[in-house]
Amino acid sequence: MKILGIETSADDTGVALIEASGKFGTDFSFEILANVVDSQSDLHAKYGGIYPNLAKNKHKENLPRLLQQVLGGPDAPQIDAIAVTHGPGLEPCLWTGINFAQELSKKWNIPVVPVNHMEGHIIISALTSGNDAISNFKFQISNEIQFPMLSLLISGGHTELILSREWMRYEYIGRTRDDAVGEAFDKVARMLGLPYPGGPHISRLALEARSSKLEAHFKLPRPMIHEKNFDFSFSGLKTSVLRMVEAHSPLSDELKRQIAREFEDTAADVLISKTMRAAEEHGAKSIVIGGGVSANKHIRARFAEECEKAGILLLIPPQEFSTDNALMIALAGYFRAQRKEFPDAHSLSANGALKLDNTGN
Repeated sequence: MKILGIETSADDTGVALIEASGKFGTDFSFEILANVVDSQSDLHAKYGGIYPNLAKNKHKENLPRLLQQVLGGPDAPQIDAIAVTHGPGLEPCLWTGINFAQELSKKWNIPVVPVNHMEGHIIISALTSGNDAISNFKFQISNEIQFPMLSLLISGGHTELILSREWMRYEYIGRTRDDAVGEAFDKVARMLGLPYPGGPHISRLALEARSSKLEAHFKLPRPMIHEKNFDFSFSGLKTSVLRMVEAHSPLSDELKRQIAREFEDTAADVLISKTMRAAEEHGAKSIVIGGGVSANKHIRARFAEECEKAGILLLIPPQEFSTDNALMIALAGYFRAQRKEFPDAHSLSANGALKLDNTGN
């Protein structure tokens, strides 16, 4: 089955084409026929975040060009279905992808599969884990995946813990009560005078501090780390950094590196503590980590250590597929298409606050 994936939930325009066969398990395999992403990060950097209407207009401009690049011509190469993100995300951006998918569906007379963006992150993390260079290659799902499976989704808009007792069924057991961890990275970076998106710049300074054995002479609070629930909170952590910046402004380069290291250590401590405790309580045998913040090398390394000690399988995608992409939408769309989940294409709508429920929708 050939699936065309379309992703426009935020500031990355993605189009991908895959060919997949089999059901979940050892008989599943897929081949990436094409996968392209156009990032708008530089365009939005001057705003310190995503400017929705600008992103929407850029998606409209990008989609026809990227589709031509993926297909290599004006015609669909026997595509069986179109998978498109319908939430969560920025609704003006989501509508751009949906409208484009609807037009293609009418033109090519093929069905559209609506995909939850967060399910895309879970599935690509589970399917591509351990493959460092997966472009233009064939893959089979790891037969090591065992349930219960716990997914930690960490990005600019999400910090969530989701339990799966079987493939594509989800139960929320924890989420952020305020800022998402990725949002906290971006806002702390702005406090330190670093460009948007802030995560990579925070990590660079933190790595410089560790490499030179520069330790912070202060400790930031680890919010909610000892509470019995599995929820998160990063607003107070962000405020603590702000107070420090205000008290020591202008910041020296050395203090910036100390703050970056301590902030990254704090975020990692909270994420790991909550996730590993949830895994123990629910008997998780596999842990999936997905979303843009999963590209953070320090967080990846810390989780690898903890999961190895606990004897839990860690499923985390190559860094190139940690951020938003259409490959993950095509993969999720394939499994939905197998279930014949083909609503009327013109009934689709964008839902910026879409949640995964226990049926996987």
